[in-house]
Amino acid sequence: MLLKQLVEDGRVNGEVVAIDSTAVKAYSQRGLKNKRGKSDPDARVGRGRRGFILGYKIHTACCASSELPLAFKVEPCNMNEKRFIKPLLDKLKGQGVSFKTVVADAQYDSARVRNMIKEYGAEPVIPYRKSSRIKHALKVGRDFVVHGVKRLVRLFRKRVCIERVFGRAKEWLLLDHLRVRGLEQAFIHACLSFSAMLVVALTAFRQHKPSLIRSIKHYTTQ
Repeated sequence: MLLKQLVEDGRVNGEVVAIDSTAVKAYSQRGLKNKRGKSDPDARVGRGRRGFILGYKIHTACCASSELPLAFKVEPCNMNEKRFIKPLLDKLKGQGVSFKTVVADAQYDSARVRNMIKEYGAEPVIPYRKSSRIKHALKVGRDFVVHGVKRLVRLFRKRVCIERVFGRAKEWLLLDHLRVRGLEQAFIHACLSFSAMLVVALTAFRQHKPSLIRSIKHYTTQ
């Protein structure tokens, strides 16, 4: 409902959409087999930012221009990110968000993912792996800097918007502080965090203060 109001008001567009995931720790210890949670059997052991963790991954699509979440899915931490490109794009279409470009990092590199994005009428901007022999392709170099056609490099740099979305949600809205158990409860937890971000944006627009659409601090310290 919140996103629909922002879309209808023309405040959010999906011309460039960034997709990524972030891992959150489960509110549980690991089970005896070290694969799932002891008190949260829905949680799984998977790769996080700094090694393996027990928890969930929040797969998210965000608007590059407004840096607001547009769609998300919560799944166990051991599931591959590529599986959730289509569900996220379907959610965007269902919300009436049109998009021309989909930006993602090299972990989404696959011909299937690129073709899937093209089926939605959008351009995939995803770096190829270093081993790729495709000339002039977008690639991440040894210096971890993306190289390639300048237009694609400029588009790829917009991917940082989703890191900012995750950063604000974790710092201000407790996205990575689960105190509930189970996949459904983890989904509700993420939904509340992202909904709060949309409430802040909608409030700022209604007050004719567009510069504050991402200022959670402004509205929580009044």
